[in-house]
Amino acid sequence: MKIIIVGATGTLGKKVAEDFAQKHEIIRVGNTKGDVQVDITDETSIKNMFEQIGAFDALISTSGKAPFSPLNQMTGEVFKSGLLDKLLGQINLVLIGQHYINKGGSFTLTSGILAENPVAAGSALSTINGGLNAFVLAAAPELENGVRINAISPNVVEDSPAYFDSFPGEIPVSMEKVVKAYEKSVLGIISGQVIKVY
Repeated sequence: MKIIIVGATGTLGKKVAEDFAQKHEIIRVGNTKGDVQVDITDETSIKNMFEQIGAFDALISTSGKAPFSPLNQMTGEVFKSGLLDKLLGQINLVLIGQHYINKGGSFTLTSGILAENPVAAGSALSTINGGLNAFVLAAAPELENGVRINAISPNVVEDSPAYFDSFPGEIPVSMEKVVKAYEKSVLGIISGQVIKVY
């Protein structure tokens, strides 16, 4: 399969790319690195990426930034930065990508545990992750030509110790376990699912 991995140069994306590269053709996409560059906050940039790559079988997004900020310091502008990046950015990968993906292909987005288990200063991420999960549920029945879509919702991962203190009481999950969730989405048959990795 020809698989686009957006965010392939990040902590999670690198592991996912290494795994799929063993058996598939991988196009690594990053903001400034990778085989192709994209700014997911810019629809023109996303369209240019798909024009450059052409038809593909699967797209995995491990991309997207959102602010960690206490609610009493949060502003609409700061909140909006995450909505435009992690939420709308990943949604636009699907809205635009549906016109380039091969029949029977799949989209796999990345949300996260904060959709259900909030933490201090995580209101923006909780909102964004919940929005991504809802989009996947709603978009799945409307995608055409047998195209599937799922979201991976992982807990904090072992390879990101800098975030451990922000997730009190949570047991970090192994990268292997998270990567297997992406395999389930891309190589399996399910659609419209939020695959939780807790």
